[in-house]
Amino acid sequence: MKTAAALAVGFVAFIHINILILEMFLWEKPAGLRAFGLSREFAAQTRVLAANQGLYNGFLAAGLIWGLWTGTIYVQQFFLGCVLVAGIYGALTANVKILWIQAMPALAGLVLVGLV
Repeated sequence: MKTAAALAVGFVAFIHINILILEMFLWEKPAGLRAFGLSREFAAQTRVLAANQGLYNGFLAAGLIWGLWTGTIYVQQFFLGCVLVAGIYGALTANVKILWIQAMPALAGLVLVGLV
């Protein structure tokens, strides 16, 4: 169970590293436009906001990696909880697909970490 929990936490961190890359570096590129369903005009107008949001996603990934590195369960739970709340909020306010991309993997991670 410990290995499954660590893999789940690592997967959520991986998701957030990818979101960081998309939001900070690829926002106006074809990959970013496709991932978020953006027009070139909207992406150009919101690139600074997206980069800021990407940085926050990087902090979530860093916290999850820190929790894995130190083996500290409560750090992993805290950052998974942050991701879960952010995913639910994003699904309610932006796009329901965020529920499946962010919130559900975080919830699965919380369940697995709680079983360790």
